[in-house]
This record gives sequence, structure tokens and C-alpha cells, in this order.
Amino acid sequence: MTTWMPHLHGGEGPLYLALADALAADVAGGSLRPGQRLPTHRDLADALGVTVGTVTRGYAEAQRRGLVTGTVGRGTFVAQAVSVDPSMGSGHPFEPGIAELGLVAPPPGDPDLGEGLRRLAGKPGIDKLLRYHLTPGLPPHRATGVRWAARYGLDVDPGAVIVAAGAQHALTLCLMGLLRPGERIACDPLTYPGLKTLAAQLGILLTAVPGDEAGMSPEALDTACRRDEIHAVYLMPSVQNPTTTCIPVGRREELAAVAARRGLVIIEDDVYALTRREQGVPLAALAPEHTVFIAGLSKVLCAGLRIAFIVAPPAYRRQLSEALLNTMWMAPPLMAELAAMWIDDGTADSVREARLLEAERRNALAVELLGAGVSRGFASGYFRWLTLPAGWSGALFEAAAREAGVNVFAAERFAVGHAPVDPAVRVALTATEGLSELGRALRTLGDLMASGESGMGPVGTGPVF
Repeated sequence: MTTWMPHLHGGEGPLYLALADALAADVAGGSLRPGQRLPTHRDLADALGVTVGTVTRGYAEAQRRGLVTGTVGRGTFVAQAVSVDPSMGSGHPFEPGIAELGLVAPPPGDPDLGEGLRRLAGKPGIDKLLRYHLTPGLPPHRATGVRWAARYGLDVDPGAVIVAAGAQHALTLCLMGLLRPGERIACDPLTYPGLKTLAAQLGILLTAVPGDEAGMSPEALDTACRRDEIHAVYLMPSVQNPTTTCIPVGRREELAAVAARRGLVIIEDDVYALTRREQGVPLAALAPEHTVFIAGLSKVLCAGLRIAFIVAPPAYRRQLSEALLNTMWMAPPLMAELAAMWIDDGTADSVREARLLEAERRNALAVELLGAGVSRGFASGYFRWLTLPAGWSGALFEAAAREAGVNVFAAERFAVGHAPVDPAVRVALTATEGLSELGRALRTLGDLMASGESGMGPVGTGPVF
């Protein structure tokens, strides 16, 4: 017997698409809840009078859209993340009248762009940067990438460096170049939403691997590899987004060993690593033959300078370069030249230090107003993970906070799989223009937590987008 009976509207399209559309409509309408188990392929096929293959294709299409999750032997479930739009752009960031504590942006203090452009304009041969160049990047820019990677604790040669148009583009190249539709990436149960939306668009599946306060469990990763055909593992070891977990070196060694034994590609996206004062040992240093390291600039230099450096082992360089060629041929050389100038003349380090000092002031304010016991983070972090009191879900709190004039991001945005999500929100501290605006927003969140659900109804009453 089924617990869900979709209505398949008549039409000329394939039945499996009608099934996926019906599932999407029932999720949007609230009749299917996050985490709800769906009928087996056979049960639903019998109930609808269609073939098992039709249901299998319909469920696969729904999984591609991010609506359901499923593993062999455990069934198919409505994804937890359908209760909110997982996109980081879905919360209307920087909307007038709304304090932005959702999107994570660098603290105020960008380098002097006018002065930088004047210096660029005076360089001999600068016009040559407007021409086509080698896809992996110009040799001087790749050499700068070596020096930038050293900030993370990596010692590499320029041949290992590929210049990309920002960290998200670098992640796109990894998924496009190193995986194929239908293949699986292991990740944390709460992970970067940009990975989720990118994987869904490319038809790549995500498998949530549980962990503890030290990060992803090596034993659970090994179990997932036995259960599912895992091809890669995605990790943010220094500052996990959204929980701020830092994986200790011993755990990193264990994860690297599992990846090596199972032949996994490690995608090390340590975009927030330089927001910590001290750097750990990168996975790329522990397992250099299996790890692609993404060294971005947006969080510590400036977000609009869309340049990142990929450090890749020989086995992956051709695929990554081909993906770069097929997306935009090359990262913009003029932007790479500006980034290289600021890295090599010390501007990047000075800007980073100023941003860390500002982040420390903002974290001290957050601890003062919210309390250290309910928010997790570190002294110079750009965001904190806020645990909510009983009666709230993350999605409901996000909606209530927005009504009160504050944008935050619910735990559901980051969820992978069908396991229940703890009531929590990510609170970005660095996007507001000053401490006074941040303080007002944090007090609003504290008041909201103290007031309960503010008449918004019981937790889980339909999706919040």
C-alpha cells in the first residue's frame, strides 16, 4: 500500500516527467514533508498502473532536481532541503531595509581599486592582457598562485596551479572535469549550498556522511563507499560551512587514508581557511596525488575580484584545463594581474589582517549579545552557527527573522539527504556596514529567540521558501 498517490495530469509528455512534476507540486503544496518516506518503486507502479521503470525514471528526475534522496536498501525520501530554497541568492541579499546576516561577505575594507588600476595602467605591455592566453593561466600568475597556496601551508610548483574565475568556478571545474552525471560525491550532512545546486544542475549525486564535533567520520565515509559507488569527497577542513567545524590533523590523516584506499578524488574547498589566524595541515599536503585544493581570494581580499587558484595533481590537470576551456577559455588575465599585484606587493596580507581584526570585533559583539553557549564559532570567523531554542525550526526562524528585518540562513538550506535537521541558523557577521547595524540585528535575533514562535504556528507546517 502506498502512502502517497500522485495525480498524473494528462498530456503528451513522458509519464516519468509527469510523476516528477507531481512530486514537485506536492512538495511545494506541503502535502509531502521533508524526510517523508515515499512508496517503493513497485508499490507506486502497481498503484498507478505504470511500469516500475517509469517510477524509477520519475524518482531519478526528482532526485536530479534536488527533491528527493535515495539509497539502495533504505528507500526514497523527500529531501530535507526542500523546505527552503537552498540557493544562497534566494534570500534577496542586501535588500534595502533588511540587515544582511545571511550572505557571508568580507568585512568592510576593500583595497584601493583606483590606485591599483593606475598602477596596472602604467605597466609595460599591459595591453597584451586583453588577448587570448593559455588556458591554465599566464606563467607569472601561476607563480603567484604558488605563493598564495603557501599561505595555506602548501609547497607546490607553478605547473600544479590553474587560474580560475573564483572559487565557485573552480568548484564547477572540479565537478565538470572529474565527475560524470549519476556519479556520487560524499559530503557532510550540512554542506555548502553552492555545492548542492551545482551538483543538481550537473546531475551529480550527493551522499551525506555523518560525523561528530571533529568533522566527517572516516569510518562512516568508508561505509558509504561500500554501500554506494562514491567517486569523490568534498571537504572544507579548516572552517566547515555552516557549522564552523575545524577538522583536527589526526582526523584529516584518517580521511585522507580512506580516500586513498577507495580511490576518491578529494575536493578541498578551504575558502575560509585564511579567516583563521593559524593554519592546519591541508589534505592536499597529506594526499597530494588525490586532492584538488581550491585557494580562493574572495573572503580575504575582495569578493568582486573573481580569481582563485586550483592546485591539482598531474592526474587531474588535463580534465580541469579542458573544463576551464569549455566554460570560459581562461580566467580574465586582467583580473589575475590585479590579484597577482596585490598578493605580491603585500596588499592582500594587509587587507586580510584588517579584515580579521574587524571580524574579531564582530565576534566579540555576537558573543556578548547572543551568548557563547548558543552560538558556535571562533574569534575571527565570518559567521557563527546559532542553535535555536525548543519550538523553532531553522526554516521558521529564518522566515520570522526576515519579517523582523534580519536575513539569516536556516539549517535546511545546507541539508543533504533526508535525516532530520537540528534547529539552527547560520548568522553572518561581516556583511553589515558597521557594528551598530550588526548590534541592532543581533538584538533582534535574541529577542526573537526569547519570544518563541511569535504566533507563526507549529513547526513544520509546510515549506518555507
